[in-house]
Amino acid sequence: MPSPDTADMVSVSITVNSRLSTLAIESRRTLAELIREDLGLTGTHLGCEHGICGACTVLMEGEPVRSCLVLAVQASGTAVETIESLAEDGRFGPIQQAMWENHSFQCAFCAPGFLMTTKALLAANPHPTRQEIREELSGNLCRCTGYASIIAGVEAAISAAAISAAAVAKAAVAEADAAAAAAVAAVGPSGIAGVAVGGSGVGGSGVRRG
Repeated sequence: MPSPDTADMVSVSITVNSRLSTLAIESRRTLAELIREDLGLTGTHLGCEHGICGACTVLMEGEPVRSCLVLAVQASGTAVETIESLAEDGRFGPIQQAMWENHSFQCAFCAPGFLMTTKALLAANPHPTRQEIREELSGNLCRCTGYASIIAGVEAAISAAAISAAAVAKAAVAEADAAAAAAVAAVGPSGIAGVAVGGSGVGGSGVRRG
């Protein structure tokens, strides 16, 4: 008889935050347990463990799921994102920064679930209405705030993303203008005039004379 520790072991391969891991685990192990205990990513919190509070929410193939209800074997072969994926070079990512600036959380135990749900929402709908934000976040529970500060944080993240996108577009236009100016300077006025005349078919070398 095999021992209870090895009787029901299965192999799973899962990509968490862009890092592939292959592990031998019990088939009954949940995705939350794998993330927290096997991979050491404790930013994902376990609250009710019944799929009600939303604290354990992660993204699986871009969709929010309750990691306490998903078996790790069900996630094998998928890409999973946890709250640790939001940070950029050890600093807050845009959604985290917006939430922090708006004092969205107090104890922040619920924060991982709200943040990952918000990421999924903005990926699918970059400009949601307040009602759409409320509906999307309604599956996550917070016992500290009245939710208003959390919604304000989401709206701040949307505004910051819009400002960032506008800045990127402006920079791209400026770069294109600079490249065009450099090209003109490299050709010189006489070269530009020659191209214009030749292209018009007036006296150009490519014009057939009768």
